[in-house]
Amino acid sequence: AEWALWRGFLTMHRDLMRELDGRLQRDSGISQADYSVMLTLFDAPDRRLRPGALGEALGWEKSRLSHQLARMAARGLVERAECDTDGRGTWVVLTREGRRTLLHSLRDHAASIRSLFLDALDPDEKQVLARATERVLERLGEAAQRAAS
Repeated sequence: AEWALWRGFLTMHRDLMRELDGRLQRDSGISQADYSVMLTLFDAPDRRLRPGALGEALGWEKSRLSHQLARMAARGLVERAECDTDGRGTWVVLTREGRRTLLHSLRDHAASIRSLFLDALDPDEKQVLARATERVLERLGEAAQRAAS
């Protein structure tokens, strides 16, 4: 039963992310990866982050982030800017076009998340899932701390 729960969770996550990505692409012309980068930058001070901080916030490897940013910069969604305090460093900046694209996608994406995920759960299930998520994240944080020491 526990392995069936695990496999069901993996299948749900894969299929949910695939559907959300397809809807984002169809409705807004962006991928889930584009959305994640733009939302993270939108929430950052001055709509910009250093590449390392952006990669850490997203949980992405440097190579993946670099390729994603190159594709997004070619479409005018983000740009790199020199860092005033570090001549070797750069910022990743959300452009005006990136902000417009993100804001255009927010309503439809939120509606998709609601209809596909949130509305499928009753209030008790949401509370149980929230508690379970917190416990798993705590355990992952503890494991990361042990690995780092």
